[in-house]
Amino acid sequence: MSEAKKETTIFEIADQFIALANEISAKEKDVGKVGTGMRFAAARFNAFEASLKSADLAAEKDNALEWFSNEYKEMLKDNLEDHIKQAAQSKTEEPA
Repeated sequence: MSEAKKETTIFEIADQFIALANEISAKEKDVGKVGTGMRFAAARFNAFEASLKSADLAAEKDNALEWFSNEYKEMLKDNLEDHIKQAAQSKTEEPA
């Protein structure tokens, strides 16, 4: 029986981007600049993605903006909540 090909998850792909961002951040010493670069790259790539998926991008532009914006907002919200939980756990784990 052949082994099924393991597909890369979105989390594994994200980890690859984060590793590269961390590498660039260490070199640049500017997390804000790297974050801005990542957001610009994501916007550029998402516009490309939308163009491939759309028969009439001009007509569907507002829908694409809303969909991508909502997706990003939910992902950012989840990750902010994770950081808030981690900070709270760090405080409770510190010796008094």
